[in-house]
Amino acid sequence: MSRSFLRSSALVLGLGLASAGVWSATPVAPKALMAAVSAPVTAGPAAGPGRAANDGYADVVAKVTPAVVTIRVEAKASPQFTQLPQFPEGSPFGDLFGQRGRGGRQLPPQVQRGLGSGVILSNDGYILTNNHVIDNATKIDVELSDRRIVTGRLIGADPASDLAVVKIDEKNLPVLPIGDSNMMRVGDFVLAVGNPLGVGQTVTMGIVSAKGRATGLGDGSYEDFLQTDAPINSGNSGGALVNTGGELIGINSQILSPSGGNIGIGFAVPSNMAKNVMDQLVANGRVRRGLLGVTVQGVTSDLAAGLGLNKAEGALVSGVTSGGAADKAGIKRGDVITSYQGRAVLDTNSFRNEIAATKPGTTITLEILRNGRTSEIKATLSEYADAQQAGRDANDREGEGSAKYGMTVEPLTPEPRPRCTCGGNCRPPRPR
Repeated sequence: MSRSFLRSSALVLGLGLASAGVWSATPVAPKALMAAVSAPVTAGPAAGPGRAANDGYADVVAKVTPAVVTIRVEAKASPQFTQLPQFPEGSPFGDLFGQRGRGGRQLPPQVQRGLGSGVILSNDGYILTNNHVIDNATKIDVELSDRRIVTGRLIGADPASDLAVVKIDEKNLPVLPIGDSNMMRVGDFVLAVGNPLGVGQTVTMGIVSAKGRATGLGDGSYEDFLQTDAPINSGNSGGALVNTGGELIGINSQILSPSGGNIGIGFAVPSNMAKNVMDQLVANGRVRRGLLGVTVQGVTSDLAAGLGLNKAEGALVSGVTSGGAADKAGIKRGDVITSYQGRAVLDTNSFRNEIAATKPGTTITLEILRNGRTSEIKATLSEYADAQQAGRDANDREGEGSAKYGMTVEPLTPEPRPRCTCGGNCRPPRPR
């Protein structure tokens, strides 16, 4: 887990990109909740026999909401110090302030409380949520839809995808079925369910605004967000994004906002990625990811023309890790990877995610363009075992840079840049 417990509503991109969670040293004040309202349902299925015209998505909501829970957590705050007045050596006033008036005094530890959401995905109590909801927690309470509060325990967390699994000892629980996020199209209707700002379970509606987004604020590079304009706010983190069939297609995670509130730009971890991560966390307590060992950059229109490509697609290899999977397979700097397992490489982010999602030891097939000629190369992926160690050793390994999962891409432009709005207590985003 990360060092900071206050990440959940802290990070912003440009005007502000915040993870959709609530953290405070005291419970949420009731007056602060008055500003949170759900978006009205403006469209829905057409009325039919036995169905009222204003039913909207009520049947879907009735199916979905019992499987969405509220997660409340506690943790000890980081030690804080207060600066004491300075007195000359030997002054009698020094004894009044401790340590003879020099340095500072450590304040008593405070309990920090956090609020988020979660989704029940098995009837025996496995719950999927965001890593930043339970990050560094010492106590996890889960509030079910029938208002029962039960104790949860952490099964495993994956900061790279910002996902975590919590277990409660209950049986015959309502379960939200998992849908295929790859089947979602831009423009499809979606519903967001969670507990924004602690007001209680809330349902909002919107559409899928975009697919394959990467914000760069996660503790790693494993990002493939669905973007939605369904209103989500702090507290929605870990909650469900569902399709109109009542299937889970995303876990709400972050928002883009100038103030920390909804402006119609939210991000959810797609269900296909979430299911893969959850299955591994439940089985092994950790996530194993494939490692190719290359540094890549996107192919621009100018580069495509110079390389003889018809489209600005593919991943240009700008570095190869010595002794890594790519090096052993014969991939060289300057190669353009145009397809992976028979699928076209559209951009570096999706390619990186596909490599990371592939089991270590798998032999993959890559199509590369070298000197105007296309050829097929097979490579056996190694395993990315320790992201933190990789980051520490990155400067010592040629071709990796600050690579995550054996790959890195071109850095974000200086503006907009992530910034912190939590008083300096949150974990700063890592550069990509």
